[in-house]
Amino acid sequence: MVFHSYLTIIIPAILAFAVTVITTLFLMNYMFESGVTAVDHNKRNSPTLPSGCGSAVAFGFVVGLLTYVFGSSFSFYISYANLEYIFATIIAVFLISFTGFIDDINVKRQTVRTTGMDDTRKGLKQWQKPLFTIVGAIPLMAINAGVSVIRVPFLGAVNFGVLYPLVIIPLAVIFASNAFNLLGGFDGISTGSGLIASLALLAYALIYGSYTGALIAGVLSAALLAFLLFNLYPAKLVPGDAFTYAVGTGLVAAMILGQMEAFGVIVFMPWIIEFLLHLRKRFDVTDLGKLQSNGTFKAPYGKRIYSWTHIIMNLKRCKEWEVSLYMWLICIGFVALAFAMKYLALL
Repeated sequence: MVFHSYLTIIIPAILAFAVTVITTLFLMNYMFESGVTAVDHNKRNSPTLPSGCGSAVAFGFVVGLLTYVFGSSFSFYISYANLEYIFATIIAVFLISFTGFIDDINVKRQTVRTTGMDDTRKGLKQWQKPLFTIVGAIPLMAINAGVSVIRVPFLGAVNFGVLYPLVIIPLAVIFASNAFNLLGGFDGISTGSGLIASLALLAYALIYGSYTGALIAGVLSAALLAFLLFNLYPAKLVPGDAFTYAVGTGLVAAMILGQMEAFGVIVFMPWIIEFLLHLRKRFDVTDLGKLQSNGTFKAPYGKRIYSWTHIIMNLKRCKEWEVSLYMWLICIGFVALAFAMKYLALL
């Protein structure tokens, strides 16, 4: 890519960062005053934090991409990206984040007992979430996004034909948005992990010349970086489903439209494994640990493992920020594996 094309990614990314910061500050106050809150069980004083603030990431992401469309429409630069793909991504992320936002502001609550800890449940039931997240796939299906020929590890190029837009894309969006929603519970763990994944896709797209993938991943990375400022330990907010749905869909859009599905699957492997671990207990599981008097966390199910966080807490009694840090390192490990497999021509 030439320097000019880099600027057409950098400028939308800067706008996405700024808009995400401003929107997050607004939503923190608005949600708290509106009573859309959640209790942080990982702190001794169990503070009440504004919840559902993750829609700021979706808004910043959408504004960033619209900035690119604006510059292209008014001939400020030559458009390198397929605008049809960009609009489909904007609509997909907007629709699915709106679905998550509706779930986030449902403040009907029920206190239950989970592994000896008080936990708060609210919003859609677990089985309902995949049904509602299908809306995020519709725009990508409608434009027949991506290329139906995918290089599958150890199998080579496979042409999925019409199954790609009608089956693989909706399944990918539903799975990614819901699987990304599973790994959380600790300050910054989901935001940081998502940032690592999006930066990996950005790097891959830049190296192998996928401009559309680089634009989507770059703008998403900027929005996530801005949100991480508020979600790092000690977090000032709770992201909510609008955040996880939007990020999962944004990652899938970058993979599909950037034609890096095989690479993306390896990068997304931490969430695939998390899904399989949760499946062992039919998703009736918490990622949270039991807070000890010294500020560390004990695994909630003993030696039984139903989440990456359980593995981490069994290997070492960690403080909250350490659990997130170790999870980020795991994600970086899978990114390194993905690049190694690409280098060895396995992807």
